[in-house]
Amino acid sequence: MNCLSTPSTSAFLPRQTQGFSLGTFKLWKKESRCIRKAGRIKITAKFELKPPPYPLNGLEPIMSQETLEYHWGKHHRTYVDNLNRQIDGTDLDEKSLENVVVISYNKGDFLPAFNNAAQAWNHDFFWESMKPGGGGKPSGDLLKLIKRDFGSFENFLDEFKTTASTQFGSGWTWLAYKESKLDVGNAVNPLPSDEDKKLVVVKTPNAVNPLVWNYYHPLLTIDVWEHAYYIDFQNQRSDYISVFMDKLVSWDSVSSRLEQAKARIVEREKEAERNKRDEQKPRSSEGIPEIYPDSDADLGADE
Repeated sequence: MNCLSTPSTSAFLPRQTQGFSLGTFKLWKKESRCIRKAGRIKITAKFELKPPPYPLNGLEPIMSQETLEYHWGKHHRTYVDNLNRQIDGTDLDEKSLENVVVISYNKGDFLPAFNNAAQAWNHDFFWESMKPGGGGKPSGDLLKLIKRDFGSFENFLDEFKTTASTQFGSGWTWLAYKESKLDVGNAVNPLPSDEDKKLVVVKTPNAVNPLVWNYYHPLLTIDVWEHAYYIDFQNQRSDYISVFMDKLVSWDSVSSRLEQAKARIVEREKEAERNKRDEQKPRSSEGIPEIYPDSDADLGADE
């Protein structure tokens, strides 16, 4: 494929986001066009539809097999298939799904692959946020942080349910772990501490997810697109949300994601410190030729 475009470097993209190294990528401008070579028909892009980590009837009677067959088997499959068609033969073809999401978000000026890439990632994350016999209450460090940042587990439940219920139209609600960073160029938190890192509840419209916001690490999500619950709950979104939180959430998965987020943050902080030290190092004078003034002896030697 030949791409006719003028690449531009986006200052929005961090060098490390959500545990994967981004570096500095060249993004297509909106008016760019990609031309496929004549005769290329077979789609070779690599993303596959991952099955949920339980049988399709594994969440019954809370979430029916019919819902999984429709939601995972049709909607999720369509996102993956469309994504593979969109990125086949482009610069995104060799990227991880997370990288495709962040790159194609393009600071809110979506590239064509964004919606399908983000929805493919969101649904993988959603299936893994549930388990048979889920719900109840978390434990350990996760519960401790919930109590610290929301006052109590019950307060957290109320905020999460309210946020999900009030998402206008289609979208997602998330529990995320936010770093003690300011997503502003040249801004530095003067007195960073572990307490600056906190749990937050956020909602996103349509396909958007916290991967595209620097320093937010998603831990839990609920899909509030109507196709996620209509078969089992018709238009009763609030009932679906309550059942999801009370009987489906896999707190083991959420706790594991929290530990992974903490580890990623530590690595990012170490990398930032290394970069800071590198910037403070004096520049080497190696390779610069030394210049000496002409001496009387040199002048005399030429006479």
